[in-house]
Amino acid sequence: MSKVHLKIAVAEHPHTSAIRDGSIPIEGVDAEIVTVKPQIGAFRRMVRDLEFDVCEIAPTTYIIARAYGKKFKALPIFVVRRFHHAGLLVRPDAGITSPKDLEGKKAGVRAYSVTTGVWTRQVLIDEYGVDNSKINWFVDDEEHVQELKLPANVSHVAAGDSLADMMARGDIVAGFDAAAGIGRTGAPTGGWQEVEANYPDLFPNAEELEADYYARTKVYPMHGTIVVKDSVLEEHPWVARSIYDAFTKAKDAWVAKLNSGEATGAGADKYRKLQKIVGADPLPYGIEANRATIEALEKTAFDQGLTPRRMSMDELFVDPEQVPALTA
Repeated sequence: MSKVHLKIAVAEHPHTSAIRDGSIPIEGVDAEIVTVKPQIGAFRRMVRDLEFDVCEIAPTTYIIARAYGKKFKALPIFVVRRFHHAGLLVRPDAGITSPKDLEGKKAGVRAYSVTTGVWTRQVLIDEYGVDNSKINWFVDDEEHVQELKLPANVSHVAAGDSLADMMARGDIVAGFDAAAGIGRTGAPTGGWQEVEANYPDLFPNAEELEADYYARTKVYPMHGTIVVKDSVLEEHPWVARSIYDAFTKAKDAWVAKLNSGEATGAGADKYRKLQKIVGADPLPYGIEANRATIEALEKTAFDQGLTPRRMSMDELFVDPEQVPALTA
């Protein structure tokens, strides 16, 4: 039986490197690995042009794309995890001492559907009772899904301006750090220029809050969702199982190195800290292990005006554990 050729755009992570270099093969698949830097550029190419057979994209981008009929479906493989109490920065002269103080203020995020922003707004809305419609959000990039109609409280910055400059002038008084907002200028397709965003965090005790949030909700925010073209899944349904098994094997091997101390570097340090909150596996895959998280993101995407309707788990995800493996 000949292998199925698949063009796969997945970023380099410690737990995906074995997939990318072929040392852990995807059964039945001839994998053509494509590198896009930043990976955000691949999100846009997948959503707009279905350029890849398999692609790592942001989960909110995926949910919106699926709601608008894009022809790919997700597997419950999440290659990036983090909590989102940290990262919303505020000007110290803005009088923002609690989340509710954001109401009536102007804040910035690279694009309204950026998953970091969506997860943080979920925290603000569900945990602190913030009325998101009363925050005036400014964006300085395009939304990946062009069909998305932005809510009335979202505005684009003026041509030639940036969130970073607006924050410096005080035209906005809050903004997401790093690539999600005021820590960069420029669009993903044209290259970014990093800029310093030296402002205090809305939640200075973020780690403590995140641990409490997870203990109560079991919501563990995900990024880096793996999607597969509908046409591939229709013609070769076993591909879902093959991809899932390979990614799981690669991840489990890296987590073993994490636990033994063999894994080093910033990624290892990050996930060891997360283990203190979520337990031994800081990168859980599968539907059931992530049900509370998936349901929370689907609900908040709708509540924030990003999707035109509610969506079921079966509509959003293939359960690879229910798909027969490839047989010779």
